[in-house]
Amino acid sequence: MRSRASIKGHPIHPALIPFPFAFLVGALAFDAAGVFMDRPAFWTTGAYLALVGVGAALVAAIPGFIDYFFTVPPRSSGKARATKHMLLMLSAVAAFGVAWILRGESTARPGMLQLLLKAAGAGLLTIGGWMGGTLAFRNQIGVDHRYARAGKWAEASVSSDSDGSAIVARSGELEIDQMKLVHVNGRRIVLGRTAEGYVAFDDSCTHRGGSLAGGTMMCGRVQCPWHGSQFDVASGAVKAGPAKEPIQTFRDEKKGDRLEVILKP
Repeated sequence: MRSRASIKGHPIHPALIPFPFAFLVGALAFDAAGVFMDRPAFWTTGAYLALVGVGAALVAAIPGFIDYFFTVPPRSSGKARATKHMLLMLSAVAAFGVAWILRGESTARPGMLQLLLKAAGAGLLTIGGWMGGTLAFRNQIGVDHRYARAGKWAEASVSSDSDGSAIVARSGELEIDQMKLVHVNGRRIVLGRTAEGYVAFDDSCTHRGGSLAGGTMMCGRVQCPWHGSQFDVASGAVKAGPAKEPIQTFRDEKKGDRLEVILKP
């Protein structure tokens, strides 16, 4: 029920992560043990583990890239963290890949340079993995945290007319306290329904840029899932911190059986 649940908010990404970690760290362990104990079978095993680990890391990176470009809110602290996480993990995989290339034959004894590269890669994996955990649990990337009666996650991309208006939903599409994320010409707008009617507001929390569409809406307020800031969905006013600036709201009108949002003042 996260955004585009078939490819985002999926269980695939976290399920794949343990494999490259196990293979790559295992490659370092077997190489080091083989050199220390002078056991060729150990460092040969380490060479194959490194090769499989790099391949597994590249496979795991595919859903990671999807989350980075489509799930992580733009212009947010989570995006900055995700960028650092991506660079760390790519650097780690590159370190193991270069070590494997420099080694040549799988049966060749690993030199000090290869061991140092793998040790550096393992360190980068550790830091990147910690940041990935922060993305999953603090920024709730790829985590289904929808509340009761929130409905199935809805997301759509539409274009606005020259006057700044855009048809965003059918009039009966949402129930009370349900929300829908709409991309209007690339801008993220949340359409919600309260007991008083429909509302439309900017998706980005003014504190750290968390996605309000992934938060909770009830009693005329929306709460950011990252740090708990609350906003009045009709006026955009801050009702609870740590946010200090209001969110932008937009006018909406009913056009037959369709709902229209007006982005221009």
